[in-house]
Amino acid sequence: MVLRARFPMSGCKVYLIKAGSLVRDQEGCILDARSTVTLITSDIRVVVDTGMAGEDGIILSSLAGIGLKPEDIDAVVNTHSHPDHTGNNHLFTQAQILDHRSLWDGCEVAEGVVVIETPGHSPDSICLLCRSGAMIAIAGDAIPIRDNFSKWVPPRLHTDREEAMRSMKRIVALSAVVVPGHDRPFRVRDGEYLNSGPDFP
Repeated sequence: MVLRARFPMSGCKVYLIKAGSLVRDQEGCILDARSTVTLITSDIRVVVDTGMAGEDGIILSSLAGIGLKPEDIDAVVNTHSHPDHTGNNHLFTQAQILDHRSLWDGCEVAEGVVVIETPGHSPDSICLLCRSGAMIAIAGDAIPIRDNFSKWVPPRLHTDREEAMRSMKRIVALSAVVVPGHDRPFRVRDGEYLNSGPDFP
């Protein structure tokens, strides 16, 4: 796979394979965290994050709904190395598994799909930008839920608060739609969720 550095200008198609979720107790401690799983189709097919182990049935069913099998996927990009984002990497036996060790700021994973480094939640966090009508940021846990955006607060779990806020600011400045790590996609303009089905915007 050739990684080229340039801004995403060409069109991609983005599909929500599985919306993420985050369940907390009354004190705000995380009880359950399951990442969003997203598919980008361009010159290749890229799955971004693969959810928690045991969610393979949901992922396989969603892929089948758009006519794909796991072996049709060319690359898996993990936005960071936490197990709720990497738990089903094993499904994609024909895919190249990519993360911060093989990707860098500004490199192009696929035609029109560019990496930006977004540390703060974890030192290895990255985000993908692609243009599908609007500019879409697949943010991982740099923006875990819409409330982080609407209340303008960093991820509750973070290794560096200032870096986390800088990463959020960068994502919002570059995108019209954000796909959070543990929530449904929303518009930057007004913070509204997108309800347009599995492919968007």
